[in-house]
Amino acid sequence: MKILQLLCFPLYGSGSGTYARKLCEKMAQAGDTAGIVTPDHRPIKGVKIFEVELPFFAAFTGHSEHPNCKRYADLTAAEITELMTAFYKTTLEAVEKFKPDIIFVHHASFFVWIANYLRVVYSIPFIVIEHGTGILNSTLDRRYLPLTKDGLRRADSIICVSGDTKKWFFKVYGRKQQNKVKVIPGGVDLELYNHLTLVKTINKKYHLENKKVVIFVGKLTTRKGVIYLLKAAPMIKAEIFILGSGDEKENLEKYIADNEIKNVHMLGYFGSDFVKELKEFYCRADVLVIPSIWDEPLGLVVLEAMASGTPVVGSKKGGIPLAVKDRQNGLLVRARSAKAISEAVNKILKNPALHDKMAEAARKTVEEKFSWTLIASRFEKLAKTIIETNNSKTKNKKKFSASDIKRGKKELKGRIVDYR
Repeated sequence: MKILQLLCFPLYGSGSGTYARKLCEKMAQAGDTAGIVTPDHRPIKGVKIFEVELPFFAAFTGHSEHPNCKRYADLTAAEITELMTAFYKTTLEAVEKFKPDIIFVHHASFFVWIANYLRVVYSIPFIVIEHGTGILNSTLDRRYLPLTKDGLRRADSIICVSGDTKKWFFKVYGRKQQNKVKVIPGGVDLELYNHLTLVKTINKKYHLENKKVVIFVGKLTTRKGVIYLLKAAPMIKAEIFILGSGDEKENLEKYIADNEIKNVHMLGYFGSDFVKELKEFYCRADVLVIPSIWDEPLGLVVLEAMASGTPVVGSKKGGIPLAVKDRQNGLLVRARSAKAISEAVNKILKNPALHDKMAEAARKTVEEKFSWTLIASRFEKLAKTIIETNNSKTKNKKKFSASDIKRGKKELKGRIVDYR
């Protein structure tokens, strides 16, 4: 199969970027011909990159590699048109050169508009993969809603990355397409993330020998709820490291300074140049905390930490419970509660046997349900079915006979006379 993916973000710095990158990589390894349209030039082994040259960068909620980017919900009509022109141009060039059998569209947003056009004009089937923030954007700015809903009507399949995302999708876009909506979560590369990772680099760099370590990894936005981890910090008997950047960074740093919190360390965004250190932190940490206050989809950082044998303390919100099973591989807590966070984290820190039991269960959960090889195989099976169905419909499409055409011309001529 020749599979072309459409991604409005770079390949690194966001959950959907990682999802698209790993999906491309694994499908290429499985023998498919893979390509991707993205505003990025960094290579993926075995994958053709079609780089979009953007006039400026924008994102739904923000982006780690573009801290000062604009939000799609704040763009003027002219700015939306300018971005759309750039994405359309590169996508059309990619279709002509790559000639895909099927298209994967990341986010139910403006790339769906483009895929809708390609479905009609080029008869290329497409799958929409919704990560959550595309839906959020439609709630923030209803300009994106009509064309997206029209495109979703023609989509051959719609994938939501969690059950909660699926419920949100129905709430915003309606249930007319419910028969073609499925849930396929993100995954983790088991070869890259494991509990056997050496941690010498960060142990030395951050003086972690014989210390308990708690981490947060992700964007620093209000919805991530990091402020509640900071409020819990004085009650947690460990060093807490915040790995990420975003709009809330200055506010969080001010809170730490104003309250003289000594055990929290803001390390900034760990991009592609710091993958080795990030993997070490996943493995070295005693607990990963995900204190989200909104119904976000299942974050890949949760799966990466679990694959590394690290228990998770997470809010009982959104897609987090899809992977984190309370008292099995981690602990679920109510959102917006510093007390609940501190109690859960300390429970794991104080009980080595409980920690080890959860760590083993966390790794097993990922191996059984969330490996990228497994996820990619599900997409491959779905894509094959859609392509075969599309080819059959195209082959059997009814063609107009000479008498049909003659009758149509006669009717058209009569209408022209009527209008005179």
